[in-house]
Amino acid sequence: MPRRKRNAGSSSDGTEDSDFSTDLEHTDSSESDGTSRRSARVTRSSARLSQSSQGHLTGKHERHFSISGCPLYHNLSADECKVRAQSRDKQIEERMLSHRQDDNNRHATRHQAPTERQLRYKEKVAELRKKRNSGLSKEQKEKYMEHRQTYGNTREPLLENLTSEYDLDLFRRAQARASEDLEKLRLQGQITEGSNMIKTIAFGRYELDTWYHSPYPEEYARLGRLYMCEFCLKYMKSQTILRRHMAKCVWKHPPGDEIYRKGSISVFEVDGKKNKIYCQNLCLLAKLFLDHKTLYYDVEPFLFYVMTEADNTGCHLIGYFSKEKNSFLNYNVSCILTMPQYMRQGYGKMLIDFSYLLSKVEEKVGSPERPLSDLGLISYRSYWKEVLLRYLHNFQGKEISIKEISQETAVNPVDIVSTLQALQMLKYWKGKHLVLKRQDLIDEWIAKEAKRSTSNKTMDPSCLKWTPPKGT
Repeated sequence: MPRRKRNAGSSSDGTEDSDFSTDLEHTDSSESDGTSRRSARVTRSSARLSQSSQGHLTGKHERHFSISGCPLYHNLSADECKVRAQSRDKQIEERMLSHRQDDNNRHATRHQAPTERQLRYKEKVAELRKKRNSGLSKEQKEKYMEHRQTYGNTREPLLENLTSEYDLDLFRRAQARASEDLEKLRLQGQITEGSNMIKTIAFGRYELDTWYHSPYPEEYARLGRLYMCEFCLKYMKSQTILRRHMAKCVWKHPPGDEIYRKGSISVFEVDGKKNKIYCQNLCLLAKLFLDHKTLYYDVEPFLFYVMTEADNTGCHLIGYFSKEKNSFLNYNVSCILTMPQYMRQGYGKMLIDFSYLLSKVEEKVGSPERPLSDLGLISYRSYWKEVLLRYLHNFQGKEISIKEISQETAVNPVDIVSTLQALQMLKYWKGKHLVLKRQDLIDEWIAKEAKRSTSNKTMDPSCLKWTPPKGT
């Protein structure tokens, strides 16, 4: 992913057509009544939650004033929160005092045996955990079910008797600590109320739950739910605006050149300089599902390769990867994403394979830009493993070279070596590095390939119609 973090402005260019404001002024009365009802419903819901849970987990406030600083649905009263806060402070003081005493009694050696106090504490914890109830009684189960039916997801479940009192107290302390940390961030201005996260997006025929924060303009982010055109990626505030937009949107596929097509799968090359708004919207959408992504608005130095699946309604977004036009470190991927509705179906590996296919055409060795997301790292390790096993299966020579593998597969030598080490196929013997051909792993890969033989989730180099772009 790109290393440069850009200033996330609040411009909403490219999100709605210019006449949307006019459309909003002429909405019928039923829509305005619906808005009023929704506002009233939200107000009533907020009031109900605040009344049912007055105490702030930190014990420092009488009531909730910060959603980010304290969950609204815990079952503790304000007095209970204060008592727990005093108990935590007292435990911290006692712990610090005992640590100072232990430090004074210890000898300056590298490895220390547990102190008497620590051993006593360990025994005490073991005794406390033994006192846990074996199970809930019938009356307790009925009480818990009644609580859940009454409050649903608006209140925290009853936690008593589910575990030992010691472990429950540990959980409450962790809750309070997290609440304090979030409150500090809020007061420092690092997070703001109403804009901390968009919860869901309506995207085509899917409703997607988001994973991370994305810097959409505050007027949109505070809604908690966005409506998006799945073809041009414009984001809107309501279903009504989306319906009007879809009636006049002429886009049925991403902008740019279609450089690959096989069956219903296509890949479009989109220039961040020529199609700036589309690429910015694509980056904002991707950030909802990526933790490490830092590129939002400075899209001009990048090319975007967007994979789609076509049907009679248009080309639906599967995923994409971005790539710097001029990368000094020969990164062939800056950021890569498969949309959640297409995950675990082989499309991520297709995107990775396509990025290396472009590197082969460019006669370069490529590697993804770091840091990779957790899902990205898993996908790349799986892909590198398959590439190496396929190469070793087809290799007929006696001496193998990392450089030759890199030139043939376009995979960076560093990635090849790390994968060989992970597979325990690289050994150092008598002053030389040896690559071991583990037949068990190769046979396992062959068996998996046989099961996938009917799958269409592979890239065909003959279907690529592309020449490397010149300059920027």
